[in-house]
Amino acid sequence: MKKILITGITGFVGSHLAEWLLKQGYEVHGTVRWRSRMDNILAIQHKLHLIETDLRDYSSMHRAVWEVKPDAIFHLAAQSFVPTSFHAPQETLTTNIHGNVNLLEAVRQEKLDTVIQVAGSSEEYGMVYPDEIPIKETNPLRPMSPYAVSKVGQDMLSLQYHLSYGMNTIVTRAFNHTGPRRGEVFVCSNFAMQVARIEKELQEPVIEHGNLDTIRDFTDVRDIVRGYELAVLKCKAGEVYNLCSGEKGTFSIRSLLELLVQMSSVKIKLKIDPRRMRPSDVPILHGDALKFHECTGWEPTIPFEQTLRDILDYWRSRI
Repeated sequence: MKKILITGITGFVGSHLAEWLLKQGYEVHGTVRWRSRMDNILAIQHKLHLIETDLRDYSSMHRAVWEVKPDAIFHLAAQSFVPTSFHAPQETLTTNIHGNVNLLEAVRQEKLDTVIQVAGSSEEYGMVYPDEIPIKETNPLRPMSPYAVSKVGQDMLSLQYHLSYGMNTIVTRAFNHTGPRRGEVFVCSNFAMQVARIEKELQEPVIEHGNLDTIRDFTDVRDIVRGYELAVLKCKAGEVYNLCSGEKGTFSIRSLLELLVQMSSVKIKLKIDPRRMRPSDVPILHGDALKFHECTGWEPTIPFEQTLRDILDYWRSRI
């Protein structure tokens, strides 16, 4: 396996995955849109093969697959921000579900034996009951946002293309993952950005926040992308795998905010911002990655405290 195609290569996860795969000696191709920001891949852009593609346009997606003829595809491109999916459900469903169909159809029409890793999400589990923790891949899916519904759709399409056409689709349901370069709208990054702004006296010493009572299972993005590579090398087509840290990586949003505040010497107050509250919020996502570990030997290696410190330092360098 030598030639790789990453959809969404300029994004947070895509850029980290591209860096990792280049280090492993792969030839890395990636899809970009004409207005894609290149900030995340500037340091490695000269090593990449970029193809202007619109995931929502079949002919565009088919051309990219035809040109590259990849051994493996990492399908990361998506509308991935949960709150936005409530305001733009149609766009979320179109981008994520129709985009997934276009990719699968392109590979099928080209009759390629490509391994396709489809990036699902722990959000698919949605409403999880206390006796279902930690969450296994067999847990019922009760999505609580249009984003989660779109990811369930991707899951089912990937399975259907495997069962109907024998295609090598592998679905990974990564739980919350974060790290340097994470967009400022996402919780860890947003809090870290606010701390960095407060340290430089660019905002009042107050952090605005939404619901702090939800509990999430966090993994460093640099561990997640290692897992993605292992998924296409070792996992079974037609299967679904959780990627998460489990008990050691599970924190409330309140506790992670407190950790970030403690990393600063500035005294900071907290304030609820009603605009940051969602119509519905998954109370707890705490996963079980035993199936993936048994298949690949993968385990997270970067402590969450180090991840938060790296995110904070990233924003300190940018502000």
